[in-house]
Amino acid sequence: MKIFKGILFVAILASIFYLISMEYKKRNTPMPTMLNPIVAENRDVLIQRAAEKGIKIVITDDFRSAEEQDRLYAKGRTEEGSIVTHVEGGESYHNYGLAVDFALQQNDGNVVWDLKRDGNKNGESDWMEVVAIAKSLGFEWGGDWAGFKDYPHLEMDFGLSIRELQYGERPPASK
Repeated sequence: MKIFKGILFVAILASIFYLISMEYKKRNTPMPTMLNPIVAENRDVLIQRAAEKGIKIVITDDFRSAEEQDRLYAKGRTEEGSIVTHVEGGESYHNYGLAVDFALQQNDGNVVWDLKRDGNKNGESDWMEVVAIAKSLGFEWGGDWAGFKDYPHLEMDFGLSIRELQYGERPPASK
């Protein structure tokens, strides 16, 4: 019984130390202020490869501060408009520079979010062609999510959860 109490005491002490160190790291790790360089590079490759297939895309959003996220979260809740996001500031991969949103640009310059459009006339949805390119570059697509489907959303989480990012973990800045 004494051994069990000793092991339990050490485990509790280690847990407390871990939580204190994580809180310290969280408070001393600044939030990102721009798109992660690897994500930015892959965004640019995505735009180029889509263009090679005759598809022009526009990045409608990328890095977003926690304050900007809170303003978006307020839409359809405490502010007028439709709900555009389901997460508050600090809970989106956009807030850590790890996500982009895209749309298709028509020849007349108008931007559309049309999942069925075949502007390059090859018999395939332009949207799904872009998604396939994005996935080949390592992006995860919000349209694959089981719950809320976020069709314009592409992210690279580098194996990090939002909780880990909130506690100061950061992905690499170069390959």
